Amino acid sequence: MAEPSILPINLGILGCAGIGKKLCRAINLIPDHATLAAIASRSPDKAAHFAAANNFPLTAKVFNSYDAVLNHPDIDAVYIPLPTSLHLKYAVLAAHNKKHLLLEKPVAMNVGELDTIIEACEDNGLQFMDGTMWMHHPRTTVMREFLSDSQHFGDLKSITSCFTFAANPNFLENDIRTKPDLDGLGALGDVGWYCIRSILWATNFELPKFVIALPGPVLNKAGVILTCSASLHWEDGKVATIHCSFLENLTMDVTVIGTKGTLHMNDFVVPYDENKASFCTATGSVLNGLETGWKTEPKNHTVVTDLPQECLLVREFSRLVSNIKNNGAQPEKKWPAISRKTQLTLDAVKESLHNGFKKVEIVN
Repeated sequence: MAEPSILPINLGILGCAGIGKKLCRAINLIPDHATLAAIASRSPDKAAHFAAANNFPLTAKVFNSYDAVLNHPDIDAVYIPLPTSLHLKYAVLAAHNKKHLLLEKPVAMNVGELDTIIEACEDNGLQFMDGTMWMHHPRTTVMREFLSDSQHFGDLKSITSCFTFAANPNFLENDIRTKPDLDGLGALGDVGWYCIRSILWATNFELPKFVIALPGPVLNKAGVILTCSASLHWEDGKVATIHCSFLENLTMDVTVIGTKGTLHMNDFVVPYDENKASFCTATGSVLNGLETGWKTEPKNHTVVTDLPQECLLVREFSRLVSNIKNNGAQPEKKWPAISRKTQLTLDAVKESLHNGFKKVEIVN
């Protein structure tokens, strides 16, 4: 049977957010999959400058309103990197205008908003995907093979995930991620999203039974989270810990521990090198007889990729959209389901943090 035809999609971008530059570069690296077809900003000059600076083709449309992109008949899909508080409005408008949706994380202010977005996409037969790029790196697939190996990893018991960076004073004062009316989830929604996603990924997206935010969070004067930690708990005894912060040195660590093996990753969100990514594993680890060293050292593994992970995200999203548009395929449901589980867990951590660090059960 012949493979279904996959044609490039026309993608429009709402807003000129800094992270959008990364996506533009990715699209320009894979022109057979997607085209930068439109950019919108409330400032026409800003949109035009963004298009020029990010190598939009001369055929691309430059609009001074988001609605203009959403109403344009030639746009197949939109990427929305707007402040999280605006996601509900424009994601639903996009769906009602039959635009497939690539939505930057955190995808919504809460799971109720996300459910409205997902329902709008489902009602219109549209693909939904969030912008968590590391999920699409081939390293992620290789690591899954180790975690699924009962002989070398065993049964999953615990996970620790940490993503921090030391923001400068200007960021802490002016960035949208520190403003309650823009990205009010703060560090939890920004870097904490990745921590939660990594933990859910390690559990094969089994939701925890409950979460408990840990004492000691740091909030700014407006009440936005700058640093927080939480523990996650499963019915079978698995436990996990997240730590996220805008106030600490850049760290992107994940450790997954089983009954027989351990997996370590030190750059899980952004690999040290975009052309390759590493992780290490250990099985049956013991100390030597005198306990002066390890009898068996962990093994390092490197996974090479022809394309950066953001290109792989765009390629997969474009493949799904093109298959729906040109071949009558159905949207892939796993991506909105994964986003929803991440948002549910994030919501529970936030609720616990703001309610005296009480246990918050998660109901799917």
